[in-house]
Amino acid sequence: MSKNKNIPVYELIHSLSKNEKRYFSLLIGNSGSADDKKVVKLFNHLNKVLEYDESKLLKQVPELKAEQLANQKAYLYQKILQALRLYNSPKIIDLQIREQIDFAQILFERRLYAQGLATLKKARKLATLQENLEQQLEILKMERGVLLQTIGPDLEERVDALIADVRVLSQRINNIQTFANLSIKLNSFYTRLGFIRDEQDYTRVKEYFYSNLPAYKEEDLSLSEKIHLYRLFAGYFLFTQDFENGYLFAHKLVQLFDENPHIINSSLEAYIKALNQLLIVEHRLFRYVEFVQTNRKLHSISRNPSFHINESMRITLLKYYYMHEINRYFMTGRFDEGLTKVVDEHQKELNELINLLDLHSSLVLTYKIACMYLGASNYKMTIKWLNRIVNQPVVDIREDIHSFARIINLICHYELGNYDIINHYIISTYRFLLKKEDLHLFQKFILNFLKNLSTEVEEEDLMGRFEKLKSQMLLLVNSAYEKRAFIYFDIISWLESKIEKRPVQDIIQQKANEKFGRETNKHS
Repeated sequence: MSKNKNIPVYELIHSLSKNEKRYFSLLIGNSGSADDKKVVKLFNHLNKVLEYDESKLLKQVPELKAEQLANQKAYLYQKILQALRLYNSPKIIDLQIREQIDFAQILFERRLYAQGLATLKKARKLATLQENLEQQLEILKMERGVLLQTIGPDLEERVDALIADVRVLSQRINNIQTFANLSIKLNSFYTRLGFIRDEQDYTRVKEYFYSNLPAYKEEDLSLSEKIHLYRLFAGYFLFTQDFENGYLFAHKLVQLFDENPHIINSSLEAYIKALNQLLIVEHRLFRYVEFVQTNRKLHSISRNPSFHINESMRITLLKYYYMHEINRYFMTGRFDEGLTKVVDEHQKELNELINLLDLHSSLVLTYKIACMYLGASNYKMTIKWLNRIVNQPVVDIREDIHSFARIINLICHYELGNYDIINHYIISTYRFLLKKEDLHLFQKFILNFLKNLSTEVEEEDLMGRFEKLKSQMLLLVNSAYEKRAFIYFDIISWLESKIEKRPVQDIIQQKANEKFGRETNKHS
């Protein structure tokens, strides 16, 4: 007997909100059919249990028979989807357009062409307002299919207009597909490598990007085309560490939504991702005031009752909430406060979220939490969180994070005085970096520094070594590719904390106060 919670109907039921469950129960409970009554009992049982166990199900609901169960689960699955469509139709504009298209098809099949065309006209108006190009094209194709059934004196004019509209829409859709495909390809590079590492990476990405970019005039593009184009360029410049240009396109993208609020609801996921891109570059460029304002805008989405937020968006918003709250504390250097307010008070929710996220997102969030503990000089907890990364069997996703997790792990063992195991970790880290082709000057300087340390080093000599390492690192800050290392770990501040014998948190806070003035307190 099956005992597994990865059963489609079980997963679907447990993805429903309370209101959706109530709606489904009312809808199917009033049907009166014997089959539906059995399905309601199946639904109620699956809704209550924490794990799908078929043998328990058949014992506790004797009306259900083993030989009929597969069909009943399939029937229940279909009924839930139908109920969800009905429940969400008033909130999801695409479903409203789809409903009008379906109505038009029914009318055409009854040869009620005038009524069908009138219905399509409503659908097209709504699809045009929402910039839904695919549905607009589908509507035009349906109109073309019945054109000869509605012959009139203006037939030739209508045909010419229809052909022109189809041609324009097809080109727009083709542009969007090209932009989207390029975005996916760039994202696959980024998910594997992280930020570009060297000239070879940059040349490869740049040549691929521009050779696959279609010719276009920005002023002629539709809103949908611009959304995809700006998102593409923002992602490209982020990946290549050109944060100033990344900021320009991320800002243009958010501005495009803000200037066209009527499309936000139907493109809410795209708007959420646009805000996320802008927050990333504002964080990288230390635009603190703008970062806080954009972050508030992101937070306001979940509180806006006019937005239809599905489960996928809810998880995405929660992920971005934690990512950017942590980033905010990184910028101000208030790590103790950040750990209390963001990590410690939400430990259970954070762990549940990490388990729900895809491997890439969970890796990034785990690394950020580890770095929060590092900033607070809690090295044992840093190692505990880093071990979640270091011990992962899959290391082909975000190889850069895997590399720097090992570097920071070494530094934490140094801070804890675990000199007896540092050499072992240095050897394994060297091997890992060589295997991943990620052994650059930044890593070499740190590994050589740690390799030559021991408990016998005199204080004066140790300070000299810290000063030397700091000088080496300062040479890399403006290097086109070596500078990426400082995205993962503020080693300059750590070295200054060792030299000045102050907590690294104090060093970063002082720099933040000098950079932002009173703004960090005003906008905290």
